[in-house]
Amino acid sequence: MESVKQGSACVGLKSNSLCVLGALKRNVSALSSHQKKLLEIDDHMGIGIAGLTADARSLAKYMRNECLNNKYVYGAPLPPHLLMADLADKHQRTTQTYVRRPFGVGLLVASIDARTDTPRLYQTCPSGNLYEFTASAIGSRSQSARTYLEKHHQAFPEATKEQLIVHALQALVGCVSGDNELTKENGSIGIVGKDQKFTLIEGDDLQPYLDQLELNTAADDDDEDDDADADADEDEAKEDVEDMET
Repeated sequence: MESVKQGSACVGLKSNSLCVLGALKRNVSALSSHQKKLLEIDDHMGIGIAGLTADARSLAKYMRNECLNNKYVYGAPLPPHLLMADLADKHQRTTQTYVRRPFGVGLLVASIDARTDTPRLYQTCPSGNLYEFTASAIGSRSQSARTYLEKHHQAFPEATKEQLIVHALQALVGCVSGDNELTKENGSIGIVGKDQKFTLIEGDDLQPYLDQLELNTAADDDDEDDDADADADEDEAKEDVEDMET
């Protein structure tokens, strides 16, 4: 569990037709590349990771094999709830045997249930616990992201693709460490939907959404300044009335 808390932040949220994952990528040094934190499992499923990347790759390989086996045998995508139940059991088995240590990674799994065309967002823990969420965040400094998601979750069901992505990026902003900023180099977005296969949005493709986030932030700051000015004017008016009465 501690390895999950120290991993880079990952957020997930869903609307009525889409599910979005957002993640912060870390680099070991200024000379190294950023580690991938979002992985594609199948056309209808992707994962965001917080914790040990090597363990995440092992679990991703298992999930991909299960999806391929189901598609080969039944000719249809693997229902996400079945895969998640098996994955939770795989997590839990390692907690009660001395053969190997528990997996040191937490997952956010975004998927589409092909039977009902419904987006699903799951969270797994190294202990084997499995949860389904409307929005969630895991990893280092993820509390600020959860606070933002809790504050705005009522707007998610009817949100558009662009709005969901901007919400995910805004939640990630509070998880950035130190004086760093959220950029196209350290940010990553994954999206899957009813009529959209799982797609990663990184690099230059992510920049338009970051620009929109900056515009929204500037607009919110202007609104706060206007509200502050209005409150100040109201206070001055009250003081003037009191002075005239006295």
